[in-house]
Amino acid sequence: MKLWGGRFTEETDKLVEQYTSSIAFDQRLAEVDIEGSIAHAKMLGATGIIAKEEADALVAGLTALLADVRRGEVSFRVEDEDIHMNVERLLHERIGPVAGKLHTARSRNDQVALDMHLYLRRAASETLSGIRSLQEALVEQADKHLGVIIPGYTHLQRAQPVLLSHHLLAYFWMLERDAERMRDVVKRTDRMPLGAGALAGTTLPIDREFVMRELGFTRLYENSLDAVSDRDYLLDYLSAASILMMHLSRFSEEMILWMSEEFGWLELADAYCTGSSMMPQKKNPDVPELVRGKTGRVYGHLLGLLTVMKGLPLAYNKDLQEDKEGVFDTIDTVLPALTLFTGMVRTMKIRENRLATAFDRDFSNATDVADYLVQKGVPFRQAHEIVGKLVLHAVRSGTNLAGLPLEVYREACDAFEPDIYDAIALHRVVNARNVRGGTGLEAVTRQLALARETLAAVVSQA
Repeated sequence: MKLWGGRFTEETDKLVEQYTSSIAFDQRLAEVDIEGSIAHAKMLGATGIIAKEEADALVAGLTALLADVRRGEVSFRVEDEDIHMNVERLLHERIGPVAGKLHTARSRNDQVALDMHLYLRRAASETLSGIRSLQEALVEQADKHLGVIIPGYTHLQRAQPVLLSHHLLAYFWMLERDAERMRDVVKRTDRMPLGAGALAGTTLPIDREFVMRELGFTRLYENSLDAVSDRDYLLDYLSAASILMMHLSRFSEEMILWMSEEFGWLELADAYCTGSSMMPQKKNPDVPELVRGKTGRVYGHLLGLLTVMKGLPLAYNKDLQEDKEGVFDTIDTVLPALTLFTGMVRTMKIRENRLATAFDRDFSNATDVADYLVQKGVPFRQAHEIVGKLVLHAVRSGTNLAGLPLEVYREACDAFEPDIYDAIALHRVVNARNVRGGTGLEAVTRQLALARETLAAVVSQA
């Protein structure tokens, strides 16, 4: 019989049973469901709602069941609908009718809310750990290649030269914001809903603070209606995960570009690439391509849950069963992406020989020519026009700004002196930008030290 079957005189339609069952996906909540039930059973005994020996029997049975679940020795049934009823049935098979007292003073509504809080708290912490590992890998590569110069782009057009380390650290700081958002997710998930019952609380003298402490929460939901219907914390995770995946997708795009023969700046380890079944020469960056593709999948889960929530009246509605699959899939997408990205970054090779020739036909030092004239007293707008004409002359001559003779410079403006060539030398152009946050070697060295301090602070707080 169904655990709720007293009200009904007919059996559930088999298709309805299959359509409404959630055990196919919520069985992954088994461990947290049992952990929450153990805390609940202890509270029932401590408050005298059930006898102490009954509470002890429940805790012992649940503890043994939890061990079997962790060993993968438990199977679940569709006809039991969800993880909660499966656990209760399995417990009943082990300890008998006393298992029926486990559900005293709670509903599946506040029980599933508790399960999702416990599950997401762990998932968000794992995501945070994955972000930190990727940040560490970026710092390692930035330190290893300090001094290597690459072209910087705007509009995917050559703009100004930057240090590769500066470019990599841009992703470090993006990830730092992701870490801040994920810490907020952990914080907002730290709220215990059990005790709300179906929607209105319970008449029994439960001790919600007892359960809160047992499960490591620091706050309670103060409104029972809110407790069973709130999914904001899941939306927080999906939102933070979407932004995180967007950052990984941007990085993926650059890896894909840099690995192409047209760029040739980067080589990914074979472990993170695949070949072609037809073209023997191919080495395809499938991992970053899939990360880029799966980003849209995570966005979809965020929009999906927002759409589920937008029209729901208080309190619990069956629609909320739709909160799980998208969250689970997002977790299953984000965590491997972070692990794979960390491995890719740690093992990637920078082709410095290709970068050494990247500036042969390059005009990314044009701004420095204009700055040179400004320092000689030429108004910037006039300097901008002069340099634009010099670039056009160099393009037509098949050279770059460093290749133009001094007489061409002086014909354009008599403020030019022989030191113009020193002013536009590649390393000088980069290292002149030592303002805080700039791409100069001194500035990037300070930035790298700050990144290390940021990571060290996380370790000390943990």
